[in-house]
Amino acid sequence: MPSDTPQPAFVLVRPQMGENIGAAARAMWNFGLDRMRIVGPRDGWPNPKAVAMASGAGRLLDEAVLTQDLPAALEDCSFVFATTARPRELVKPVYSPEAAMKLAREKILSGEKVAVLFGPERAGLENDDIARANAIISVPVNPDLPRSTLANVCC
Repeated sequence: MPSDTPQPAFVLVRPQMGENIGAAARAMWNFGLDRMRIVGPRDGWPNPKAVAMASGAGRLLDEAVLTQDLPAALEDCSFVFATTARPRELVKPVYSPEAAMKLAREKILSGEKVAVLFGPERAGLENDDIARANAIISVPVNPDLPRSTLANVCC
């Protein structure tokens, strides 16, 4: 059962490799975060490579919510952030990671459920995924590798 600590859900959208799911779980666990949702993992679920890479964060993987599509993963959320390093043609408020988490905390403390979307390793979130979000978190990353996966952001 996830902790009672107010925090957003972190949603991995179509992750490609179990190892990256495990690395994301380990990073989350290191920061006291334990609400992971996994949407349509390419290599199936459960994934033994995710468990091996999680290194001590196996409980987080055991409690992760698995869905086949993004609407199901977000059905209980009232506010959603999408992470991206690429400029988009979408008109949405853009926050730094720090400002986004400050807003997320305010919303969660007022009773809202908040989610943060991270895209697949290969190319990040698609515009259709980002269209489901209320706001964008612009993640400063290496411009030669502009992907916003949780493993890239946290590790």
